[in-house]
Amino acid sequence: MDGTESKFPPNPPRKTQKIVLGAQIGLRILVIATSLPATWVMLTSRQSTEIFGITFDARYSYSSTSKFFAFANAVACAFVLLSLLFVFFFCRQGPNPSNYYYLFLHDLFMMSLVLAGCAAATAEGFIGRYGNSHAGWIPICDHFGKFCNKMTTSVILSYLSLSFLLMLTIISASKSRQIQVSSSLI
Repeated sequence: MDGTESKFPPNPPRKTQKIVLGAQIGLRILVIATSLPATWVMLTSRQSTEIFGITFDARYSYSSTSKFFAFANAVACAFVLLSLLFVFFFCRQGPNPSNYYYLFLHDLFMMSLVLAGCAAATAEGFIGRYGNSHAGWIPICDHFGKFCNKMTTSVILSYLSLSFLLMLTIISASKSRQIQVSSSLI
């Protein structure tokens, strides 16, 4: 019995728990503060230009990749806002490693979703900026500069959101490792 109990670290001091809780809350607020504007900038990005007397429009809704990117950020923002409420609820219950496990799973899913959206938007943005001569796709950013700049801003904000989600995932994973196995199972 003594050997089993010595394998588990003692509960961390209250100050450490407050720091982790503050980091959780602060990072979740930063995710919301970056993913919401990323979504808004993408949803409002549009530009019309006239080339050789013909008017062309560029909108996020013309591309399934841009739609996926915008909605991935919107979903992540909504679910992180919901998880922020759960963090406040968990803090009233006291520190429980199993709660951090659920937050870890949540943060991992949200990070994966935002990562997929960022990757898709980055690939599309690269083609929009530089084209692809092998496929015959010409760059459009020289004609739609405002639209491309808004998309670039949105992708940068989303990458910031992704980095905050990565930090949240690491914190939640490290705190969930403190789940103790019942001595009757050993």
